[in-house]
Amino acid sequence: MAFKKSLKYILFLVLIVGLGLLQSFSKKRSGSKKINKITVNFQDDKALFLSPDMVNKLLIQNVDSLTNQAKSKLDLHNLECKVIENPYVARASVYLTLTGQLETTVTEREPIARIVSQSGSFYIDSKGVKLPLTENYTPRVILVTGIETPEAVQNITPLLGKIYEDEFLKKELIGVRMKANKELEFQVRSADYKIAFGKINEVDIKFKKLKAFYKKSFTDQIMKDYKNINLKYHNQVVCTK
Repeated sequence: MAFKKSLKYILFLVLIVGLGLLQSFSKKRSGSKKINKITVNFQDDKALFLSPDMVNKLLIQNVDSLTNQAKSKLDLHNLECKVIENPYVARASVYLTLTGQLETTVTEREPIARIVSQSGSFYIDSKGVKLPLTENYTPRVILVTGIETPEAVQNITPLLGKIYEDEFLKKELIGVRMKANKELEFQVRSADYKIAFGKINEVDIKFKKLKAFYKKSFTDQIMKDYKNINLKYHNQVVCTK
């Protein structure tokens, strides 16, 4: 009886050791396999500023070639960091498949406005992150002038985000200028009049007033008669001809 128990115990140990050796061998064999393909995917198929070839170049910086390189020698975190260093990239994920394929998924930053200042011109995303201009892509976004400091960019970014997320405002408001008194003035697509927005306050209320005014005025066919629309006054839209 005691012999049978000892035998079972020995067989169990042999099994455990065997599985460990097998796993170690399998891991070593997998690590020695070569990268046979590099695939770049864009989140929601949105490739705006970058292309798969451009991402590939980011991946192989300081590396002669990723293909035919042993999987065990790859530093995936380092590869991700190289991709994320690009100003157009919001997030990146780099991983290996069981078949030896290097997969990269990129989420690009989405521009919501173009800032034109004395120091230069650039796009910003919904977080106020600067995106350089590029010949690869020219987004149709609102043009912003009169913004000269990083603080001013951050202050106006939430307002610009609301415009970008609203189909009507995004289509109609094509330009905004911050005047010396820190008040905003909008340029519109449909006519030559200006919209005096005032300071960056009560943003939702002002846009709600504007949309309600547009709905009524376009119905009455009177928008073409105005030169200025003023949203600065509480519960009022003041127009001048």
